[in-house]
Parts: sequence; structure tokens; C-alpha cells
Amino acid sequence: MLTNLILFSGFAGITVFIGGILANVFNHHVKESPVKYEIVHTLMSFGAGIILSAIALVLIPKGMEELELIPMASSFLIGAGLFMCIDQYLAKKGGQTATLLAMMMDFVPESIALGAVFAIEPEMATLLAVFIGLQNLPEAFNAFRDLAQSGFKAKKILIIFFFLSFLGIIGALIGHYFLSKHPDLTAHLMVFASGGILYLLIQDIIPESKLEKNYLTSLGASLGFLVGIIGEKLV
Repeated sequence: MLTNLILFSGFAGITVFIGGILANVFNHHVKESPVKYEIVHTLMSFGAGIILSAIALVLIPKGMEELELIPMASSFLIGAGLFMCIDQYLAKKGGQTATLLAMMMDFVPESIALGAVFAIEPEMATLLAVFIGLQNLPEAFNAFRDLAQSGFKAKKILIIFFFLSFLGIIGALIGHYFLSKHPDLTAHLMVFASGGILYLLIQDIIPESKLEKNYLTSLGASLGFLVGIIGEKLV
């Protein structure tokens, strides 16, 4: 059972590194053009749609199952407030890290939930691992480009992404061994993450993905959300 958990969570995490590699190839081997610009922004909105689906279909519903109104609202507001402070701090320093933060705020709680669920419903955990992996791919692609625009070297970003990909295994093991008997703590973590992710989406990611007189980018967000709906339906 432990081997399967490591394999599934490893798959969910390795797509962070794969997304970074694809973004690096795209940056260096696809010529600059209006079409490339549209593709980038469409992928950004697609990733935003997937992140939003994770909030609406996975993180918040699971939190609402376990928490009463006041504790749930408190965790959500703390998450939103904390990430507003982090965003303000990063804005003063310069750089674009919102997509990376949103990806981690999404990826880590879901990985912990994956580990907690695995002991009870292995089949659901398997599908959840696939869902998380599909989410991470476009999110990592966008996060790579954001970090590259902030001045990070491609090699350094890929090294960061390589180590971040192991957070899936770490999170799943924590969820499996420490939180499977404490669903309330897992729920607080999910709702807290939702508050932070939603703030980052509205403040940074969605505005960056918009292009004037281009409607494909907005459709990308809808398609991203559809991926979340399909994943949740399968789970």
C-alpha cells in the first residue's frame, strides 16, 4: 500500500517538473509572434480555470463537510489575509510569483488529502492523484514563465521545480500517517488554502491572462474549469 501511495503522489508531483521543462522548451524554440502570445495567455487562463475548479469542487466542499460555519470562515479569511500580505511584500520587492504560490497552495493541501483518503478509499485516491497531476502541468508551465520574467535563470527554476515535485510525496505521507485520523485539521488546511488561492487568482493571475479583443483566453478558463468538473465526476 505504501509503495502505491508513493507512486501515485509521485506522479501527481512530477508534472510540476514536466510543466517547467515544457515551458522552457516553448520559450526557447517557439519564435515570438502574436500566436505565441495568445497561446501563453490562453494557458494562463486555462490554469486559472483549473485552480478555480480545485477551490470550488475539492477544497471548499471537503472543508464544509467537516467544519462549522465560524471555524470555516475564519480559516478562509486568515488564508486570504495572509496571502494579501505576502503579495504586498512581494510586489514591493518586484517579481511575479503569484502563479507559483497559487500552484503550491493548491498542490500541497490536495496531496495531504490524497494521503489521508488513500487509507480509506484507494480507488478515489488513484483518480485524485491523476486529477492533481493534470492540474499541476499547466500551472507549472505558467509559473515557469512568470519566474523567468522575474529574472530567474531557466536552470535555477527547473532545479526549484524538481524539488517542489517531491512535495506531493511528502504531503501524501503526512496526510496518510498524521492527518488521516484528524479530518478537521485537513479541512482547516484546505479552506485556508482556498482563501489564499482565491485572492491570488483575482488579484494577479486572472488580470494577467486577459488580452484585449481576444476571446480565446476566457474560453481557456472555462475549459480549465471543465477539466476540474470531469476530474471530480470521475473521482
